[in-house]
Amino acid sequence: MVRGASGESAEQCDGTGLVAFPVLILELEMHIGYFADGPWSHCALDQILSNKTFSVRFICARFDNPDQILKEKAATAGIPFFIHSDINSSEFLEEIKKFDCDLFVSMSFNQIFKERIINLSPGGIVNCHAGKLPFYRGRNVLNWALINDETEFGVTVHYVDSGVDTGDIVKQQCYSISDLDTYETLLARSYDYCAEVLYQSLLEVASGQAQRIPQATIHSVGFYCSQRKVGDENINWMQYSREIFNFVRAICKPGPEARAFIGSNEVKVNKVEMVPEAPIYKGIPGAVIGIESGNLFVKTSDSFVKLVEWTSDTKVRVGDRFQ
Repeated sequence: MVRGASGESAEQCDGTGLVAFPVLILELEMHIGYFADGPWSHCALDQILSNKTFSVRFICARFDNPDQILKEKAATAGIPFFIHSDINSSEFLEEIKKFDCDLFVSMSFNQIFKERIINLSPGGIVNCHAGKLPFYRGRNVLNWALINDETEFGVTVHYVDSGVDTGDIVKQQCYSISDLDTYETLLARSYDYCAEVLYQSLLEVASGQAQRIPQATIHSVGFYCSQRKVGDENINWMQYSREIFNFVRAICKPGPEARAFIGSNEVKVNKVEMVPEAPIYKGIPGAVIGIESGNLFVKTSDSFVKLVEWTSDTKVRVGDRFQ
């Protein structure tokens, strides 16, 4: 798409102290249209703008809740800033066609790209997805990775096609998950990881060295994750202790927090700990079997867990039963 190279270098965003690394700086510009939202996109934009290989011709933010930080960055850099209720409309396509983009880039954008916009730029569209494709397609994938007790999560940059997260993979990196990780920690880490993987992918696309790995060569089926909605946060005490531990840490703050009910009284649960060497025994799942220093011990299907961060408008007593 562009040719030529020099020996300059650029640095990664230093949001978590990521070290500098050498990159290929091309002599000719790649014109980019950036569809983006949120912290995922801010660091990536900073890296893209730091490299003269790339010229961001416009930024399009989400229509329902426009990203004000992106808007400010666009104004500072003198980049046209758009929001539009239908990016696939003829009106919008005519508007962005004049920018003569080589490639469109998507980072946490929430509209579906259809065939006309995919084909509008010579390079098509690349999207950054915080999931290990072809698994974890769809929505809320960091939450689902924790619920599924994964030991790693992926960040994937892929070409956009007519499916949902099904296009050929450009680059994928995987990162470890430990028992100390929660939705909050994975989210914070993924902001930097997404920026890093996207930036490196764009360098490879610009230099003509990008891979195109069909997802079917990794797994013939893969799977999709459903968007989590109101009501999905309720704890199922019939699950094993490990499952409940994973469920609660998967939707802790800044997520909705897990919920449990004693009658009509709601208890919000933000952190659960496994109890080392807790015995396996029969009992009543959901029963409060102990209270110590403000922590609740609650029977699960196999053993019991300790609720260490929870809030309730009513007093909880030993013997109470969560539904």
